[in-house]
Amino acid sequence: MTRTSNRTYWAAGTAVLLALLFAVAATVASASGGDGSRTSARAPGLYSPDAGFARDMAVHHQQAVEMSFIVRDRTKDEPVRGLAYDIANTQANQRGMLLGWLDLWGLPKVVADEPPMSWMGTAGQHGGHGTAGHGTAGHDMSGHDMPGHDMGGAAAKPGALMPGMATKEELAQLGAAEGRDAEVLYLQLMTDHHKGGVAMAQGCAQQCETPAERALAQGMVEAQQSELTLMADMLKQRGAAPRG
Repeated sequence: MTRTSNRTYWAAGTAVLLALLFAVAATVASASGGDGSRTSARAPGLYSPDAGFARDMAVHHQQAVEMSFIVRDRTKDEPVRGLAYDIANTQANQRGMLLGWLDLWGLPKVVADEPPMSWMGTAGQHGGHGTAGHGTAGHDMSGHDMPGHDMGGAAAKPGALMPGMATKEELAQLGAAEGRDAEVLYLQLMTDHHKGGVAMAQGCAQQCETPAERALAQGMVEAQQSELTLMADMLKQRGAAPRG
């Protein structure tokens, strides 16, 4: 591992630790109104949009971090390496916040019987904060979009866990590519990834009840939409375009 890679991993790890500390403080304040003794009574339910978004986006973000570390080793192009570094650090930080909230709420990071993104069809079916409620409307058991919720055109492709996520085969292709080919494939994969992430974050911004989490989700929407524009320009500079 190069010295640069060591610094990158160290920085990402530090960001996660700081984010976890921030998440605890922010969630206690937003969930209790300043009274920490009331936090547990108002924690989101297991299948609430708040908890579902935290679990799903943590997984979604992890792949973005992985792809960004891969491309930094496959090209010497500084604009692409800089973008990858920013995405890796930002999404590692946000992932730390999401996992920190789940820990604070006393909820698991994985729920075996919860289809990916099923929480996006639960609005209006049950209270977002509480103990019961398991809605799967809006998606089938494979996590594909169904009538009842606008996913902004995003859909999970065969072999991908959630909309926008790359398949194992695509990750392998990225790891084998070099130079311009790696740059173009990374930008195309990350464009798809951001589109799926924006749709998911918009769902939380509309449905989640924890103020700090809604604010985080809205921030994701705005930042990733800006990066989508940037990546389209970077692809054009390389004689390529977003897929599909």
